Amino acid sequence: MRLRRLLVLCLAALALTACAREAPRYAMAPQAQPRSDLDMMMYGAPAAASRTVRHAQRAVPVQSGPAPIVEDAGTYTLDSGDKLRIVVFGQDALSNTYAVSAAGQVTMPLIGAVNARGMTTQQLSQSIAGRLKQSFIRDPSVAVEVETYRPFFVLGEVTYPGQYPYVPGMTVQNAVAIAGGFTPRASKSRVTLTRTYNGVPARYALPMHYPVRPGDTLTVGERWF
Repeated sequence: MRLRRLLVLCLAALALTACAREAPRYAMAPQAQPRSDLDMMMYGAPAAASRTVRHAQRAVPVQSGPAPIVEDAGTYTLDSGDKLRIVVFGQDALSNTYAVSAAGQVTMPLIGAVNARGMTTQQLSQSIAGRLKQSFIRDPSVAVEVETYRPFFVLGEVTYPGQYPYVPGMTVQNAVAIAGGFTPRASKSRVTLTRTYNGVPARYALPMHYPVRPGDTLTVGERWF
């Protein structure tokens, strides 16, 4: 009897030792760490960029006068973010796609930086031709067209606030739809547009059918109840 009890105690001790040495079958997965590069809004610009634009346009009062005049393609003025196709006929080394920089300039071989902000494509082509004619090409022929327009912004009470690529013919209603539509808190009668003329921003309350232009900022207000 005493021998049997001793044998049982030895077997129990061996079993406990084996359990203590056995590694756990499942390891806890590491906790996901936040990533700053995921701070993006679907289809739109980074959240920080949209907040910067929102704070800047809040300081602009809403104009009580008539809505701004709609530019046609011939009077469209260039600014930062536009991408241009510039062709210098007979000069393949100069013909290329150029982006208007944050300083409002395009930089080309031979002539360097040329101011583009506030100019039409025709005015810019004349300016480039004049620079080339000074010392490089006798009678330059230059053509400039917009390849990609600068983006516009939709902020406030829309599903996906942010910046979006401009498409010719777009209206306020189209822009809101691209941004995912109104949120439940949106006031459809409180849509304002901020547009810059000659470096001076102006803000207007506009109807939904009003045309949007590149560089515009639309803000959808919140209803009070």
